[in-house]
Amino acid sequence: MTTQMTTTDVLVIGGGLAGERCAMEAAAAGQEVTILSLVPPRRSHSCAAQGGMQAALGNCVKAEGDSPEVHYLDTVRGSDWGADQEVANIFAEEAPVAVRELAHFGVPWTRVRGGTNTYFIKGESVDIEEPLENDGLITHRDFGGTAKWRACYAAAGTGHAALYAVDSEVVRLGITVRDRAEAVSLIHDGTRCHGVVARCLRTGTYFAVMAKATVIATGGYGRIYGQYTTNATINYGTGAALALGTGIVPLGNMEAVQFHPTALSPSGILITEGCRGDGGYLLDKNLHRFMVEAEPEKQELASRDVVSRHMMQCIQDGKGVDSPNGRHLWLDIRHLGEEHLTTKLLEVFDICRDFAGINPAHDLIPVRPTQHYSMGGVRVNKDGEAYGMACLYAVGEAACWDMHGFNRLGGNSLAETLVAGRVVGGRVAEYASGATLEASTTLAFDALNAEEQRSQSLLRREGNSRSVYGIRDALGEIMIGKVGIFRNGADLAAAVDELKDLISECDKAVLRQKGPGANPELAFALRLPGMLRLALTVAMGALARTESRGAHFRVDYPLRNDQDWLSRTLVRWQTDAGDPTLSYERVGLIDLPPGHRGYGSDERIEMDVSVDEYNEGVLVSQAEEGRLESTEAMGSQLRRYSGGAA
Repeated sequence: MTTQMTTTDVLVIGGGLAGERCAMEAAAAGQEVTILSLVPPRRSHSCAAQGGMQAALGNCVKAEGDSPEVHYLDTVRGSDWGADQEVANIFAEEAPVAVRELAHFGVPWTRVRGGTNTYFIKGESVDIEEPLENDGLITHRDFGGTAKWRACYAAAGTGHAALYAVDSEVVRLGITVRDRAEAVSLIHDGTRCHGVVARCLRTGTYFAVMAKATVIATGGYGRIYGQYTTNATINYGTGAALALGTGIVPLGNMEAVQFHPTALSPSGILITEGCRGDGGYLLDKNLHRFMVEAEPEKQELASRDVVSRHMMQCIQDGKGVDSPNGRHLWLDIRHLGEEHLTTKLLEVFDICRDFAGINPAHDLIPVRPTQHYSMGGVRVNKDGEAYGMACLYAVGEAACWDMHGFNRLGGNSLAETLVAGRVVGGRVAEYASGATLEASTTLAFDALNAEEQRSQSLLRREGNSRSVYGIRDALGEIMIGKVGIFRNGADLAAAVDELKDLISECDKAVLRQKGPGANPELAFALRLPGMLRLALTVAMGALARTESRGAHFRVDYPLRNDQDWLSRTLVRWQTDAGDPTLSYERVGLIDLPPGHRGYGSDERIEMDVSVDEYNEGVLVSQAEEGRLESTEAMGSQLRRYSGGAA
């Protein structure tokens, strides 16, 4: 096959919001930037975000008193104390800047209307007088797990509006975008990343891109759950698989998989949390609002992990609605009225009409919890630098930054893409401006040849086997059936064994289509081993974590265990090793001590050391791992976090 090699200062793998915002920052600093994207950037999965972007602006009455500190506290509680609190603080402080910046780029945020406004709050119609002096400011809607209304939104097409605005800036800055291109392996020498080998999906040819800095921004890995996900069909976990394939870079918290409460049944298309934030209800088959008894304080607006478990329990208790496609529950937004639905929730109105044949102004919406978000990803530090390999960064859902811990609050991911893009993009630009591109072309050509041989080997394989699509479907059934919302040791152990069998089967899979060019079956066959490996890391991490925390819920270990499990899972898969290996690091310095989240169960196993003792242990560990520059830095950090904050 014909090969080619190009160079750039900064290479970004992924054309969604996180990748493009990172690329913008580097390009604005004078760096040459190239983006590789599976699809034209405006078709990236960021476009599917509907309900809002969290930022503490405090512009409407129900947001009064909000601040970055309150946002930080909500984020840490939402994470079930699995987040890196330093990163959560950086995020909360930077989110208002990111929202206002998007307004400058042209995002048409929904605005405050001064005067009397009618809202639905906890099932009741409430009139609130918005101050006239706030008229025209960016407004907010309620989202789950927050103390204040904080989600800034552009009707229910927030991701669409944000992505188009950011992509326009990418065009303005003259950033090179190569779409229909898929990164298939990282070029590295064991210590530094020098770029990637990529495959053109139009022609099937391979090429190498050498760069001073490489950024993974490929989104989540929801498609390891097959059809049981709200994720786009391009969310294969490409970036995480690339990092895992180095044998060096670890993935973090892979067992932390979020299920969204309201996916349209049976298609699995997202129905935004904004529906419940604007006053929608969840109903069982008897049209009973079960969340009122389940969570009296937050009701439908507890965090997503809590609401999803209550919904699934309701279905398991026989209170789901029977249908040919399985049991579901109802989402009722009829009382919001057609004017509200065709303005502030227009995308939901259109989705219900186009994919379920219903009018949500008059009909109940069939919904059920479905895989939605990956809290796990490429483990990076607060500057976005990957563990174990220089010149490699990760941002957005592909990264374990780690501000989400074991559960992400709605609206925090869209905000993270812009905040992390700005922060990490700045660090990347700073590094690239002082670096030179020095790498062996032999290293790149060896990597290119290895990938070409891999393709040719797949095309030459003969015999009878289950198709790669059959293996994919089996993968999805294992993950949703055994590594879903409710987990137990027996099912997880069985999933581990079955996934190992699928990996072996994949190694023998035969393609029906033998063309070397634009061959979708070949393209998927090249992705499938990475998907299976990611799935195994999820199942193994879940089996090993004998507690319940956030979205990871073990029915055989139902308590959150802060004494033994206030830690982050790291998983590496060494080259030629049969299985991945798990290790653990502490979640980071604690400012907000573990406690009750304000929703869900308050039962837990508490720490038997003080916050100061815990933080000292964290800093000692970081120093031993070379992650603190000096003893002065250690003392400074310890003084900053000494005593904790209630």
